[in-house]
Amino acid sequence: MDHAALLSRIMNAVDDRAYLTPTAAVDPTQKPVIEEIRRRLRASDFDAGRLRTWIARQHDEGRLDRVHMLSALHVVAAHPKVNDFSEAARLAGEQELAALELGGPHLEANLASVDRHRGVLAFLRRHYGVALDHFTRALERQRTPENVGNVLASLLRLGELEEAEAILAQVRRTLSPGMVAELDHAIASDPDLASLRPPEAP
Repeated sequence: MDHAALLSRIMNAVDDRAYLTPTAAVDPTQKPVIEEIRRRLRASDFDAGRLRTWIARQHDEGRLDRVHMLSALHVVAAHPKVNDFSEAARLAGEQELAALELGGPHLEANLASVDRHRGVLAFLRRHYGVALDHFTRALERQRTPENVGNVLASLLRLGELEEAEAILAQVRRTLSPGMVAELDHAIASDPDLASLRPPEAP
């Protein structure tokens, strides 16, 4: 992997033009279902089988398209209480095909989701260079705080603190205030981003 070229791609993805026209990637009619999935994933009584059944029913009843159904099932498979990486990888492939078949104005955002899922799998398997490549593709396709955070986490795992700090400084100049706040929250709460927290006052 050409590390310098990859870092150049990341910087290009967070340049001054990057955040002028953010596009919502999810149809508003699907957002309540996705928020409920997120809530159930965080619940103390998380049950993978029950959640999979519920997700499939939302799709069957027309409240969740196939792309987002496969994405949600991937997240369940990769959940720390499940760790079914083979199933998660299979679902990422199915999601990519579903995104291509659906096409439309959200194609790039849907493919960014696939890249993000593949990056998560590589990260969980400790292949941080591979994860960085996938997360960079996701960032190029969809410039969001989540994708920036994933890139930064991968760089930190690779020991690239200076590069991560430079990217973070650039992002702070180009993100909207709301997006900066979201990224700051991730840095404050995500142990994978702890190295980017400001030093505590003595």
